[in-house]
Amino acid sequence: MFFFNWWLLSVNASSGVCAVLYTTTLTGGFFCLLASGLWISRLLKNNLLEDVFNTENESFLQETKLMENEYSVNLRTKFWFKGKMHNGFINLVNIFRATMILGTPGSGKSYAIVNQFIKQTIEKAYALYIYDFKFDDLSIIAYNHLIKYRHRYKVPPKFYVINFDNPRKSHRCNPLAPELMTDISDAYESSYTIMLNLNKSWVQKQGDFFVESPIVLFTAIIWFLKLYENGKYCTFPHAIELLNKRYEDVFTILTSYPDLENYLSPFVDAWKGGAAEQLMGQIASAKIPLSRLISPQLYWVMSGSDFTLDINNPKEPKVLCVGNNPDRISIYGAALGLYNSRIVKLINKKKQLKSCVIIDELPTIFFKGLDNLIATARSNKVAVVLGFQDFSQLKRDYGDKEAAVIMSTVGNVFSGQVVGETAKTLSERFGKILQKRESMSINRNDTSTSISTQLDSLIPASKISTLSQGMFVGAVADNFGETIEQKIFHAQIVVDNEVVQKETAAYQPIPEISSFLDENGNDTMEEQIRANYRQIKQDIVELVENELIRIENDPELKHLLGNSEN
Repeated sequence: MFFFNWWLLSVNASSGVCAVLYTTTLTGGFFCLLASGLWISRLLKNNLLEDVFNTENESFLQETKLMENEYSVNLRTKFWFKGKMHNGFINLVNIFRATMILGTPGSGKSYAIVNQFIKQTIEKAYALYIYDFKFDDLSIIAYNHLIKYRHRYKVPPKFYVINFDNPRKSHRCNPLAPELMTDISDAYESSYTIMLNLNKSWVQKQGDFFVESPIVLFTAIIWFLKLYENGKYCTFPHAIELLNKRYEDVFTILTSYPDLENYLSPFVDAWKGGAAEQLMGQIASAKIPLSRLISPQLYWVMSGSDFTLDINNPKEPKVLCVGNNPDRISIYGAALGLYNSRIVKLINKKKQLKSCVIIDELPTIFFKGLDNLIATARSNKVAVVLGFQDFSQLKRDYGDKEAAVIMSTVGNVFSGQVVGETAKTLSERFGKILQKRESMSINRNDTSTSISTQLDSLIPASKISTLSQGMFVGAVADNFGETIEQKIFHAQIVVDNEVVQKETAAYQPIPEISSFLDENGNDTMEEQIRANYRQIKQDIVELVENELIRIENDPELKHLLGNSEN
């Protein structure tokens, strides 16, 4: 009407009629054009779909102030709030309330967080224990950072490594050192840890007869070696060798000690009662998994005593790294689990140095007493840092009950990208926030807008499942007198890549610790390790012979040999 009415001027009619028609259509077209423009402007001005992912509603103010103390770990961040990026901090002012770091492979757990824990705890003079799943990814960071900041410790700590793959770069340590076992319960915990690391399915069957039987049997062997000649042969390799001797000889020797007589009564009853098949089944359930650990290199590392496991001893502080190998998890995991359980027992005491236990890829190893350590270690200044992929992995390898305790007692939580139930659980943990909801109704006469508020998830599961590498959500715990108002975070952890690359390029490799060169400069590593392996076997052969002679010459014990001969 407005643009295409020019032809009315040439209609075969009087000029007056043509003028009226033209003016009428021109005016009507103009008003229609205005009305359509108004409708279009309403739609353009009120685009409700410009924030389709609800980013603005779910952004929130985070901590922008640096809060440090003598124990804290602090991470720089960048976060989105009110349409722009802000600089902030994640302030872990109380790392003794434990920290868990979740995320799928490649989410940046180690690079952004675990590495910072190692560096900052060394800078603040912590004694340190690191379980390095992919040795030496974390160990080399600890070694080089310790060289740089050793002067900050009152007593300079020593750096120790346990590495079964390369004895040249490994210290030797006996996790069953007799002086560190004060009660048979210590032997039980060691046996329990070894067996459950070798048989992960037993975690779900704790208390069952065929689970407890091998644990009790190996406990008795460990405690016997502790008692025998003041623990002369009290090592893990010696215990394996003794278990593999004739069960008639083993039971005869063990039952000759009053401390073990009652402990072994179920086995002895089966032995004397003629239940040989049942007894052999119990013994086999201990022998078969432990036979996987018979290795000259493992025997070498676990039979020496270069250091003790009390890493936070004020007189002898230590930074200890134990290395696993992803290709040999089933073998090394049990032995390293034994180190873990002994360390947990030794460091969780009063009047020791502040210390930090860092466990990378937690589900690859069964950590006996971890739930108790998290719950009680705060008062003894022991920080626990756990890295794993998601809660389902933790439940699978630790059982529902223990996993639930770990998940609910940890005070500081970091999560990169995770999916499924883990994302939902974390979303519920972070709580809800009051969010604005806007709705619009447009009709021919008017546009109406309604605004309401509604409690909704602060960080929904869908956001957690799509986090980019280096982006983390989580919550931190605070202290009396050091209150953190903004405990929840959803931010990118800032890592200066150039600085990290320069540091890494300047790193010194972990040096060779043990020299196997003879007087002529020949490498005798294989010969020495084999000789140690043969010596351990010979030690047990002689022990069994000497003990049987002792029993035979003792009138009160001689009757036990009758059972052995049967």
